[in-house]
Amino acid sequence: MTKIQEPNQQHREIITPSSQNWSVRISSLPNGERYLYQLFSFIQEGNLTVINPAGVVFHFGREDLSPALRLCIHNPHTYDRVLAFGALGFGEAYMDGWWDEENNNLVELLCLFFRSNVYSKARRRITIPLLLNVITQRLRTVPTRIQNSRKNVQHHYDLGNDFYQHFLDPTMTYSCGYRIRETDSIEQMQLQKYELICKKLALQPGESLIDIGCGWGGMLIYAAEHYGISGTGITLSVEQAALAKERIEQKGLSDKIKIVIADYREIQGQYDKFVSIGMFEHVGKGSFATFMQKASEFLTPNGVGMLHTIGTQGNERIGAWTAKYIFPGGYIPQLHELTQELWAAKLSVAHCENLKPHYAETIKHWAANFTTNRAKIASLGATYDERFFRMWYLYLQSSEASFRDGSLQVYQILFYKGKQWRLDFPLTFSPIV
Repeated sequence: MTKIQEPNQQHREIITPSSQNWSVRISSLPNGERYLYQLFSFIQEGNLTVINPAGVVFHFGREDLSPALRLCIHNPHTYDRVLAFGALGFGEAYMDGWWDEENNNLVELLCLFFRSNVYSKARRRITIPLLLNVITQRLRTVPTRIQNSRKNVQHHYDLGNDFYQHFLDPTMTYSCGYRIRETDSIEQMQLQKYELICKKLALQPGESLIDIGCGWGGMLIYAAEHYGISGTGITLSVEQAALAKERIEQKGLSDKIKIVIADYREIQGQYDKFVSIGMFEHVGKGSFATFMQKASEFLTPNGVGMLHTIGTQGNERIGAWTAKYIFPGGYIPQLHELTQELWAAKLSVAHCENLKPHYAETIKHWAANFTTNRAKIASLGATYDERFFRMWYLYLQSSEASFRDGSLQVYQILFYKGKQWRLDFPLTFSPIV
C-alpha cells in the first residue's frame, strides 16, 4: 500500500483537548465531527493526530509516545457515517477510501482505540440506522437453519482457492497457528498447531478422526501422515472440498481420508476422536447445544474430542461491520457457554488452553502475505478490486488488533466422553519467545 499524502497544509494550528479554545472549537464543529473527536478525547496513553478535510489538525494523547499515528480524513461525510452507524460506518468509510492512516498502520490505530476504550464508549450510542442494520443482518443470516449456514459459509470461504493461496501458507490452514520461536514461519506455526492437537487427542495408528469444518484438509492430512489415522472431513464449502480432495489424492491418502460436503447436523456415524478447528464461530448461539450433542454422538464410548474456537470476554459477539461484510451469521461464544453446553451433552472438560497471542502473530503473517501479493490477487478478476482489497486489509488488521488488545480469545478445549480417560503425555506450554 502506498503512503498517504497529508491533506491541505494551509491550516497548521494544532487543537488538543487541553487547548484553551478546545470547547469553543469543538462546539462549532458539525455534529458528526464533534462526536468523533469527543470519543478520541478519551485517548491518554497514545499519540494520535487527526487531519480533517479542511487541513485543520487535532491531536489526542501524548506527542512523546510511539508510534505517532496520523488519521487523515479525506471525505467530510466520514463523520456523519460514524455518527449514524458507529464502527460499521467507520469501516465502510475506509472501504470507500474516505480515510486512511498515513502509513497504513491500521493495527496500531485500532489497538489504540481498544486500549482507550473508544469502541466501548461508541457502542453506548445506539442509533436507529445502526439498530435496523444489525437486525436486518441477523434476520438474513440466522445460522440455526442449515440453508442459512450453507449460505454464510459460501459467502466467505468460496471466494476462490486461488485467492486464499495468495496469503495462507502451503498447508492452506485458515486458523490460529502455534508459535514456539520468534523466527517461526507461518507454515511452521500451523504444523506446530496440528502437532499440538494430535498430542492432546493422543492419536494412535488406526484410529478414526472426524473433522467438523475441515477447510482444505490440513488437519486430516497431517494426522494421517504423522499418526496413521483414517479421517472424515466435513465442510459446506464446495471450493474448499474440491482442493482438499485434490491435495489428499496428491499425497496418496485417498484410501485414508474422505471429504464430505454437508452440514454437521446431517452426518451420522461414530469415531474414536473428534476435532473442530475454527468452525464453531459460525454455529450460532441457537445451535450451541445441537453442536455439542452431535459431538457426543460422533464419539465412541470413551472417545476424546478437541474444540478449537475463537471466544470473547466482551459482550459484543460480532461487530456489525464484520457481520455484514466478512462473517454473516457469525457469533463468538464466551467460555462459560462452551463448558456449560459440553456439560449438558455429558462431555467432560479435560483441559483448556488460550492461544490468544498466537492468533495475533498468525494474522500478522497473513496480512503481510496479502499485501505482498496484492497485484496477484487483483489479477484474479473484477471481484478483487480496490474496495475489496481495502475491506480485507481492514478485516485482517482489525482482527490482529482484536487479538492483541481487544476482547477476542482463542480456546482449545479438550473433552472426553464417558468416565474412562487418561493422558499419555505431559501437557506442556511453550511460551512465545
